[in-house]
Order: sequence, then structure tokens, then C-alpha cells
Amino acid sequence: MSEQHYQHWSLAKDNDNILWLTLDRQDASVNTLNRAVIEEFNHCIEHVAQDRECQGLIIRSGKDTGFIAGADVEQFGKIKDINEAVDLVRQGQKVLDRLAALSMPTVAMIEGFCLGGGLELSLACRYRVAENSRKTRLGLPEVLLGIHPGWGGTVRLPQLIGILPAMDLILSGRTVSANAAAKMGVVDAAVPKRQLERAARYYVLNKPPVNKPSKLQRVLNFSLLRPLLAKLLRSKVAKKASPKHYPAPYAVIHNWVRDGAHGEKAMINEANSIGKMLVSDTSRNLVRVFFLQERLKSLGKDSDFAPQHVHVIGAGVMGGDIAAWCALRGMRVTLQDREPQYIAPAIKRAYALFKKKLRKPRDINAAMDRLMPDTQGLGVSQADVIIEAIYENLEAKQALFKELEINAKPTAILASNTSSIPLDEINTVMQNPSRLVGIHFFNPVAMMPLVEIVVGNKSDTETIQSATAFVRKIDRLPIPVKSSPGFLVNRVLMAYLMEAFQLYQEGVPMAAIDKAAKDFGMPMGPIELADTVGLDICLSVAKNLTSHLGGEVPEHLVAMVDKGQLGKKSGSGFYDYKKGKPVKRPLAKNYKMADDITKRMSMRLLNESAAVLREGVVEDADLLDAGMIFGTGFAPFTGGPMSYAKFLGKNRVLSEFARLSTQYGERFLADPYWSHHEDGAGQVQTHPRNEGVATG
Repeated sequence: MSEQHYQHWSLAKDNDNILWLTLDRQDASVNTLNRAVIEEFNHCIEHVAQDRECQGLIIRSGKDTGFIAGADVEQFGKIKDINEAVDLVRQGQKVLDRLAALSMPTVAMIEGFCLGGGLELSLACRYRVAENSRKTRLGLPEVLLGIHPGWGGTVRLPQLIGILPAMDLILSGRTVSANAAAKMGVVDAAVPKRQLERAARYYVLNKPPVNKPSKLQRVLNFSLLRPLLAKLLRSKVAKKASPKHYPAPYAVIHNWVRDGAHGEKAMINEANSIGKMLVSDTSRNLVRVFFLQERLKSLGKDSDFAPQHVHVIGAGVMGGDIAAWCALRGMRVTLQDREPQYIAPAIKRAYALFKKKLRKPRDINAAMDRLMPDTQGLGVSQADVIIEAIYENLEAKQALFKELEINAKPTAILASNTSSIPLDEINTVMQNPSRLVGIHFFNPVAMMPLVEIVVGNKSDTETIQSATAFVRKIDRLPIPVKSSPGFLVNRVLMAYLMEAFQLYQEGVPMAAIDKAAKDFGMPMGPIELADTVGLDICLSVAKNLTSHLGGEVPEHLVAMVDKGQLGKKSGSGFYDYKKGKPVKRPLAKNYKMADDITKRMSMRLLNESAAVLREGVVEDADLLDAGMIFGTGFAPFTGGPMSYAKFLGKNRVLSEFARLSTQYGERFLADPYWSHHEDGAGQVQTHPRNEGVATG
């Protein structure tokens, strides 16, 4: 086999005169596409086009980590204006057009992830074959960065599989398995790894007909039907994303209605559209959020801690769901409570989770086998990680950890899932208080990606590192926080909720409070959020925080909990619930929203964020923003609370606090942080350029 090597690509011809083009990006662990890689790819395609003896071209990855993760996100931050953005996009489009125009059969041989620009490159091939394994994921996740596909994805994917399945992938940003992609027609074959090369050769040598959309999908692309279908698509997108905050999916729909995903004009309009978005505030903030997530993912990577067995004490909603998640992620788990009747509901919920996530009976049964009820606590002596998730009572937690310290392995992590009690109050009864660390999950465990790693004054550094590594091994995002009342998320969130409760007490309708928050960009209103978290949990945290930080616990919150109105889990809280959904009374048509509803809640949240930074609860503003986005869903398009404060500007923030404190009281007095710091969030530490961070 003759070979020709470039910096990032290599080209080889085998005995069947098939060309193999391999991407192995230099000095990077992951294949991503930047200007240099694309320019070199263009030279490769020109060379291939001149080879008259070639039977076909197969494009593959030289990395074990996957095919191509997408465009290099780091280059987005270097784009100065729209013209530069459009030029960068058009360069990529033209190269992929040359690939698509080759007269010979072309095959993308996909192993592992194939995302964003990687999938767009494969769409420019005539055929695609993919390894049928768990690690293979395909998708166009650009909308998650505030943009949309720009290298022909919004044109070629509808042409390949039809508008509805294409829009499902593009507008959601979701990824699919190799099997699912094959059923949709995105790939021509999903095969085991041992057959992947043979499948790629088959498509080159046999040249079977290419995939085409069904007749129905072709009809839906008629110009008269496009505007009608577009209304349905916009309505579906609007349930999850506001056009004001997230314009990208709406731009995709608009471009399709106008151009029908066909021709050179569609490509040019795709480039012009994404060019505007690449320099928008929304995209820049969502790219910032991407790097914040990468920073959290990198924590704990230097630890060699390899836990196999997790023991969870307390089979309530939180403890049971922690146990289920750990079992789902491959851990052996023992779940302890006083009697089987307390564990049974957790096992039932775990089965529902496994069924939803795993689907295959064999995988579901394997996960169930890993989750073992343990009323006698036999798993304590064998576990690598022990997580306490009992009720929020200091004396009870102290008694438990005093016993655990005796019976657990010396190397086991002893962790509390306490939502508000400082570790240095719990560990006073322990012989070796350095063993105790907080591993604080959020409800619902299966949906909330953030986990606080709570560090007490006596917590051992190695234990903290091991706890962080454990959180990454169960596919969650760890954030280190100082052990202080409420830690990070609950402390900041409670200030926001307390102001919402105050508005409610003043007579502002619940629907108005929730609408104001959602209009600001929150995924859920604070009243519904409190019901979802549980009003008993809110009350417990509120009592703990007010005892340490001052303030008053809302009387109506106490009264509701006393009546058993705990929110969603009891069927009644601020709202009544039917089949798990809140029953909301619509606002009167003539109701006028007060401007200060949003400002009061958001400024309380910003002020508490500032206090947390001043006290060193988190290391910096970037980590705070990451914690609030991934722990509460704080409007990602803003980049987080401190990024939003930076957008407002220091003078405006101080002016707003002065006005609100005069009108509503001392709780709005500006925290001293604002007078001694600049406008909030700093620069996110991005990955080294040679690591090539991708859209996927």
C-alpha cells in the first residue's frame, strides 16, 4: 500500500485501487476541524480527483477516540466580525462541495462520535457506514452553541432523509446511535467493528443506490406546504426555546421555507445566517458555557481512584435515585434503609429509569442485578464510596458517620449528600474528620448534571480528588465548593426563591411570577421549581440559611409544610398536581406585569452570587456561573449570573441595588463584592489550541 503523508491527513492506496484518507489531527487527542485541517483536506481532495485509476475513496479516523467531533470551537472566539465568519463557513462549504462532486464512490467509515462538522463531512460522501457500538453517536449539536450547521448540514441532511427527521436532529441538537442512524437513513449500514472495513469496501466496489427520502418526505418539501409545516416546527421549538434568546433553530426553519434545502442559494443563505450567529451574544455566551463544562469535565482526571462498589444509606427519593444512577453507570450498588418497605419504591423507580435509558432487556436486567437492597448495611465494609442521604438532621448524621468510620474500609470515601449542613459540624464526632467530604446531588438526579464536591476545613486533599474522580466516573459534572451554609447552588437559589415567595405574599399571582422568570430565560418558574424540589426541602434549607445568615423564613411556607403540602411529590404545594403536571390558572387578560418582578428576583440572585464569591465558597466567577447553569438551569444564553452582571455593567448593577434597597429594604443593599471587583465574570480558561475542542 503506497502512502502519502500530510500534517493532519494521510492518503494511501490499496491493492484494489481504493484510496484511504485518514484524519489524525497532529498534537490533539480528538479529531476536530479548523482552518488548517480544512485547507489540507482540500489539497487531499484535489489529489484524489486527479487519480484516474482510483476505484473509490474511504475517509476514516486515525484516532481511537472517534471519527470527527466537529468544528474546533476555540476558533469561534477569534472571529472578529460577520464577514470573517461567513468567509470561514464558505471555505468549509466549498471544500465539502468538492468532495460531494467527486465522480468516484466516496464512503465515510465512522467509528465513535461523528458530530457537527464531522457529520457534515460524512454527508458530503455518497455513502456512510458506522460501527454499531455504544461509543458511536451521530448528530448536529450546533444549536446547543447558539448557531446551526453551516457546512451544508441544513441542506444535505434533508435531501438525504427528508425534512421531518432532518429537522428533528437539527432543531434539537440531539445525537443518535449507529442503529438509529441506519433506520433513519443517515448511515447506509451499522455493523460490528470487525465488519466495518468490509462494509466500506462493499459500497465502493458495488456502488448500490444511494438513500433517498420517502415519497411523503419529498411531498412535504413542496413550496406550498413548507409554510404550513414551518408553523408546526416553530410551535414545537417554542416549547423549549424562545426566539428572543435562541434564534438559531428558527433561522433553520426560515431558511428551509425560503430555499427548500436545495441548490447553491440554500448553501449561501446557510452561511450568511450562521455568520451572523457566530458573532452574536447568545453564541459567544453558549460557547463560554461549553468551555465551562469542559473545565468541570477535566476535574479529577489526575486521580487514579477506581471505585467499583457504592453504598447509599437512605432510600428516599434522593438516596434511591443516587443509587439507581450509580448502578446505571456500571457501579455495583447496595442501598440501605431500615426495612424492605422503604427500599421497594426506590427499586421500582430504578427499574423505570433503566427501562427508559437502556431499553434492551439484557441491559436492564444487568443494571437491576447491580442494585442490591441492603437492610442490614452489609455493603458498608465492602464499599469504595459510602454516601449518606438521610434526612437533614445534624445529630442523626453525626451518629451515622461515627459508626461508619469504624466499619468502613480505611480507603473508602465517606460522603454526605447534605444540602445545607456544614461538614465541619458533622465531622466533630469523627476520629479522623479528614475522611468526610460532601457529594451533593440535585433533584432529579437523572436530569441534573451538577454535583457539588463539598470541602470542609479538615477534608483531606486526596479524598477530595477521589470524590471528584468518582463523580466523573458516573458521568456527572463535579464542582468544588467550600463547606458553608447552603454551599453554592442552594444558597444562591434560595435567595431567588425567597424573593419569589415574598412577591407571592404581596399578592402577585403565581403564574405572573413564573412567567416573569421564564421570560427572563429560566427553564422553570421559581414557584414551580420550589414545588418540584419539595417544599419540605426548601423549608429545611431556608431554616438552616436564616439561622446562619439572617433573614426570616416565610410563614406561608411553614404553614404549607405543616399541612403536608410538600409540592409535586405530595400532589399539592403552591400548585395542585394532576399526573405530575401543575394545574395553573391563566393570568387575567388585562393583568399588567410589574417591571420589578423580574428585577427583584434576578438582583437577589446576583447579590447572593457576589456574596458567595466574596466569601470564597467557589474559586472564581467562572465556576460560579458553571454551578448555577448546570445546577439550576440559569439562563445559559446569558453565560451565567456573573457573566450577566458583566453585561449589565458595574454602574448599572450598583444603581439598581440602590433603587431596590430604597424601595424594598435592606435585603437589596449591594454586597461589598461589587465595590471591589470589576464587572463580574472573567475569561474562561479554554483548552490548549492543539487539543481541538469541538462542537460535539
